[in-house]
Amino acid sequence: MTSRRHFIHQMAWVAAGSFFIHDALALSGVKDRKIGVQLYTVRDDMARDPKGTLQKIAAMGFGEVENFGYNGKFFGMEAAEYKRVLDKNGLAAPSGHYLYGNYGNKQNPGTVLFGWEKAVEDAKTIGQSFMVVAFLMPEERTSIADYKKVAADLNRAGAICKQAGIQLCYHNHDFEFKELEGQVPFDILASETNPDLVKFELDLYWVSKAGKDPVSLFREYKGRVALWHVKDMDNTPNKNFTEVGSGTIDYPTIFKHAKTSGMKHFFVEQDVCPGAPLESIRKSIKHVQTNLLKNL
Repeated sequence: MTSRRHFIHQMAWVAAGSFFIHDALALSGVKDRKIGVQLYTVRDDMARDPKGTLQKIAAMGFGEVENFGYNGKFFGMEAAEYKRVLDKNGLAAPSGHYLYGNYGNKQNPGTVLFGWEKAVEDAKTIGQSFMVVAFLMPEERTSIADYKKVAADLNRAGAICKQAGIQLCYHNHDFEFKELEGQVPFDILASETNPDLVKFELDLYWVSKAGKDPVSLFREYKGRVALWHVKDMDNTPNKNFTEVGSGTIDYPTIFKHAKTSGMKHFFVEQDVCPGAPLESIRKSIKHVQTNLLKNL
């Protein structure tokens, strides 16, 4: 990927045909930035037709995807086959989500605690430069002692990633910011992991829902927030997920602080969509293209 310091013109593809997005990607002063999408948003589409869904995503203008659900394969495909599908559609997969693994039968392949080495090998095959621990199950986070164990295991997993040229990250929800036994779990995860081995994918919706300011966290963990999840929060008491630009999160300001964050990639995501997920991500990418890229 071209450095963000270089000013260039970029072409975006759209479903109705390809054309130049003059207002966003072809204006002088807009830096080259591929827009990513977390595939969990379109999980039902990926389950039905992964190859066709990736083609539609590329046609919208997305240049990167973030994987989820690795179980020894990527959406039913071996790593080499999945890489060919990505390449065919002009897509890169710089990041993927994984689980910790201390739950259930504890034999789920590709978790931090089971089959991690194979997961790292497959991630390298498809060109991932990041692996992200996406979520801790309730039974994995009942105490501060649990979080300390998670931190130790993240250091171990991060060292294995490092040997393969991959960076490990941890992805937050809101529960990491809720006090537990008089301490804040996120503080434990940050202080007891090696910053060189474990960085963060900050989910900007969940940070905001927890009552935290993303920019303040960028400053506190300067250079350590390598990835972002970009999704919006509607203006209702329930603070539901909504398309980027349709909610209350101040994304123009957030994007202006990407350098402080250390952000390398960002991914549009919407955990729940009121209608067709493909339509939701289409709305989000249009807003990012038109209103946010110029702030990088």
